[in-house]
Amino acid sequence: MSMSCKDGKSVDDNGKYVRYTPEQVEALERLYHECPKPSSMRRQQLIRECPILSHIEPRQIKVWFQNRRCREKQRKESSRLQGVNRKLSAMNKLLMEENDRLQKQVSQLVYENGYFRKQTQTTKIASKDTSCESVVTSGQHHLTPQHPPRDASPAGLLSIAEETLTEFLSKATGTAVEWVQMPGMKPGPDSIGIIAISHGCTGMAARACGLVGLDPTRVAEILKDPPSWYRDCRAVEVLNMLPTANGGTIELLYMQLYAPTTLAPPRDFWLLRYSTVMDDGSLVVCERSLGNTQNGPSMPPVPNFVRAEMLPSGYLIRPCEGGGSIVHIVDHMDLEAWSVPEVLRPLYESSAVLAQKTSMAALRQLRQITLEASQPNVTNWGRRPAALRALSKKLSRGFNEALNGFSSEGWSMLDNDGMDDVTILVNSSPDKFMGLNLSFADEFTSLSNAVLCAKASMLLQSVTPAVLLRFLREHRSEWVDNDIDAYAAAAVKVGPCSLPGARVCNFGGQVILPLAHTAEHEELLEVIKLEGVCHSPEDVIMQRDMFLLQMCSGMDENAVGTCAELIFAPIDASFADDAPLLPSGFRIIPLDSAKEASSPNRTLDLTSALEIGPAESKVANDLKSTGVASKSIMTIAFQFAFESHMQENVASMARKYVRSFISSVQRVALALSPSHFGSLGGLRLPLGTPEAHTLARWICQSYRHYLGVELPKLSGEGSESVLESLWQHSDAIICCSAKALPVFTFANQAGLDMLETTLVALQDISLEKIFDEHGRKNLCSEFPQIMQQGFACLRGGICLSSMGRPVSYEKAVAWKVLNEEDNAHCMSFMFVNWSFV
Repeated sequence: MSMSCKDGKSVDDNGKYVRYTPEQVEALERLYHECPKPSSMRRQQLIRECPILSHIEPRQIKVWFQNRRCREKQRKESSRLQGVNRKLSAMNKLLMEENDRLQKQVSQLVYENGYFRKQTQTTKIASKDTSCESVVTSGQHHLTPQHPPRDASPAGLLSIAEETLTEFLSKATGTAVEWVQMPGMKPGPDSIGIIAISHGCTGMAARACGLVGLDPTRVAEILKDPPSWYRDCRAVEVLNMLPTANGGTIELLYMQLYAPTTLAPPRDFWLLRYSTVMDDGSLVVCERSLGNTQNGPSMPPVPNFVRAEMLPSGYLIRPCEGGGSIVHIVDHMDLEAWSVPEVLRPLYESSAVLAQKTSMAALRQLRQITLEASQPNVTNWGRRPAALRALSKKLSRGFNEALNGFSSEGWSMLDNDGMDDVTILVNSSPDKFMGLNLSFADEFTSLSNAVLCAKASMLLQSVTPAVLLRFLREHRSEWVDNDIDAYAAAAVKVGPCSLPGARVCNFGGQVILPLAHTAEHEELLEVIKLEGVCHSPEDVIMQRDMFLLQMCSGMDENAVGTCAELIFAPIDASFADDAPLLPSGFRIIPLDSAKEASSPNRTLDLTSALEIGPAESKVANDLKSTGVASKSIMTIAFQFAFESHMQENVASMARKYVRSFISSVQRVALALSPSHFGSLGGLRLPLGTPEAHTLARWICQSYRHYLGVELPKLSGEGSESVLESLWQHSDAIICCSAKALPVFTFANQAGLDMLETTLVALQDISLEKIFDEHGRKNLCSEFPQIMQQGFACLRGGICLSSMGRPVSYEKAVAWKVLNEEDNAHCMSFMFVNWSFV
């Protein structure tokens, strides 16, 4: 291939330089931008259409275009490498600063270690002295003087602001807080940033450092608007603003946070925020709570909110060489954990949870906006990424509003039916229905003037929130109440009821729209078309199309401290971005992963931090490898649009619907629980029938008949032992019907784990769906042998679970299962040594 270093000359295939005039180069460049890789016929056409190129041979034109493409490729690669180099340089600078901070922290700990040892010796000597004065005065220099009294004057607020700035910087870049690396987060050029959590400080604290491709002013503008990126933040109101002599700004803020579950009250904060520019050009935005200790202005308590405390926190934003910013984020809060039930207190005391919900959420928002600015592409749904992000935020906010049920939003509580498991709220506010018009394919429009919300919380044991969420998302029929239409018919006299889970006959087209997909975070926004069945008052069955806008997040089971959410809302075919929504759904929050692994007390002996017992290490490794939290809290909130005169009927229906959902989730969670391995406890009903014992005996007898040996790893005698041994078999054993399109009818525990399903949902999976293209071809080639000689051994390969996850297996054995009359009852497959890829 010919090469060239200059635009004005080229090297042809014979090694000769061919020079071009500036006019010819300009004409070629213009043609290159129109068609960078022209064919032979196109090059001939270019010469004819452009007289200035008529004296150049087609072969030379070809060489010029080759060289031009090569230079373009080199330019892009050089630009990419320069960008990577800038990013690595900035990351290296961050890591060097982090290393310096850790060195200071080590020196501080060594000093404190020596000081306390000296104090111990001094105390021993003092205890022998009869004079009390030596005991009282020793260590007096550690007493911190009380803050001088301050008021709400500008001078008093500036004094608080400057003190907040000093304390914030000591946490962001100093040693005021002992930071330890966030579990499961490793810094690197492709990571979200350097994430750390506090060790042994008051409240819970998290720190994040990262690189973003936005200028410092834009970064500060985004971070100062927490409702745009902090999903738990309901509102931030600026009550007063004061300029300072150094060009900074002091703001008095009131902020409210949603409660994540029905079992805890929401939080609010009364804050002072100080924004200023440092001498080195860095932007600082820091804030803290105003309380009695500051003697600043006060704000009275707000009913139904718990006043929480924000210790000095904020953002240090430094301009980065070559563009962009280096952002340091510190979040430090005390959420008054005493006000929630003991089982929920880890959520209100965990620095890891705070890091996931605030510090990392802020970095993700900055990275997402940077990506949108560089790739402003329209998705296949016709909406830009920013619009999809706004829809996601709208769904989340609507769900949180229904979950919290603020009286200021028009919600009022109904008396319960004597059972406290489900809470019913009603909202008749006109704002709730402004523009709400749910129309369907049959042009039948919903006429409703009130909204009812049924909400509840339940405790889950030994199930991964991400796995449970994926199952509920993929297998909607597992939790949708098929009898809900009867209650809808009784409740709704005019028009259909907008129910969150209308009876699903089948899924139509499903469009999945990714909003964000990284190693640390995963969120999907999708539109699902459902075929609903609704009974009218005249008992006439009407078919209508139903659409759900659905958001699913928290599907990464390896992330620490994340919750899993599935939130959805009924929409019509003409859905617009500004259309009102009535979101329903559920949120699963792991509780055990919120517990801090380290001791709450500071370690004085540096070597003791390196001593980890084998038992503790094994437990930590098991939790890390399985990703299973032994306790999770699921919160459910379903919204129903209805006519106000049908309130009592709809409330009764909603209670039954939520209780039915809770029952379904408990059954699914039990089936998906790893702690259920090797036990038939919760599956006695499907497996304890005589048909199950008979099928287990047929499977084993047929295997012995065709292969001449007993089923490997099977032990025990008698029908009960055969069934239990088959259920506990370590290899996945699955049975399917002997039909043209085989569907699964039975699987042991390993088979259900491999397919990520339950016995109830197993019948919805066909054999061909679990194999990839290579596996299907392999099965088709071996199928005649299975039918003729009764068995076949299949080579190892890849199959897919019901959730689309790839599963590798070493080999598979297929055999016919014969009944008592030696007729083919079904086919059985055994997948040996399978594992998720």
